[in-house]
Amino acid sequence: MKRTIALAAVAAVLVGGGIATTAAFAHVDNDDRGPDRAPLSADQHTGSTRSTGDRVTLDEAVAAALKAVPGTVTEVELDDDDHGARLVWELDVYGTDAVWHDVTVDASSGKVLSTRDDDHDDRDRHAPRQAAVSWEPAVAAALKAEPGTVTSVELDDDDHGHLYWEIDVTGGDGRDHELRVDARTAAVSVDRDDD
Repeated sequence: MKRTIALAAVAAVLVGGGIATTAAFAHVDNDDRGPDRAPLSADQHTGSTRSTGDRVTLDEAVAAALKAVPGTVTEVELDDDDHGARLVWELDVYGTDAVWHDVTVDASSGKVLSTRDDDHDDRDRHAPRQAAVSWEPAVAAALKAEPGTVTSVELDDDDHGHLYWEIDVTGGDGRDHELRVDARTAAVSVDRDDD
């Protein structure tokens, strides 16, 4: 059975010959309940990632979530709250208590609005700990192989149970490239599987 832990991402941009990767693995809400938000962009002066009009960086949202629920962040999404009244960061955290948690952080203030145990989550509880290479070095390896802008990051496994990071990069030519980064070795390959 295929295990997937999604990390939707907008993580980095090509900056004057160097690559500024930041702790950003969020994506814009793409449902039709409300207007889409501006994509995240890297702030070249601070190295932080901000969404147009937001006061809270992804780094700050992750820090707030991990302060409330220690563990490993496996997914972050920039979205409207349930009422469409404000922009929030929605995070999935695999806690140090071996329980999945949903954490919501206000994108304007950085305040943790809610934490909820997700005891019905059937995701593999071992996958976050089995990845020797975390998403940050995986993104750096992908961008070294294919410079551009990361648009998504997802921890996945193949039919044989080998973990890898699936990373989508929009290159300088505007073309989308799907790369796989081995979660044990950080070796990069082109993903030719359309799953």
